[in-house]
Amino acid sequence: MRVPIAAALLVLLAGCGGATAPPPVVRAAPIPVPQPGMAALTTVMGASANALIAQFGRPQLDMTEGIARKLQFGGPICVLDAYLYPPKSGRGDATVTFAETRQRDGKPIDQSSCAAALRASRAGK
Repeated sequence: MRVPIAAALLVLLAGCGGATAPPPVVRAAPIPVPQPGMAALTTVMGASANALIAQFGRPQLDMTEGIARKLQFGGPICVLDAYLYPPKSGRGDATVTFAETRQRDGKPIDQSSCAAALRASRAGK
């Protein structure tokens, strides 16, 4: 029984040393960068190609690969890529099931802000 007590005393005495730990470094919390999916694209998700064109004008890119269709809309601030797929039933128009946005330099941008900027740039034409 002396060994556990001696070990406990050594641990307690080790904490009595003169050195103190430096205070923790306090840093400002990083500013979160919106990622795709963080903001709702309520007027884009589920929209048909015609509905997107009505909102944003003629797409810069319109490409088809297999059953998928990608429409890309760009303005002075950002780019919106909308991916349309046909309904699982096979009947009806293809609609947007995924969309992503980015600034012209590739940096992230809030999706709703990008959609609003694209609408505004279309209205200004």
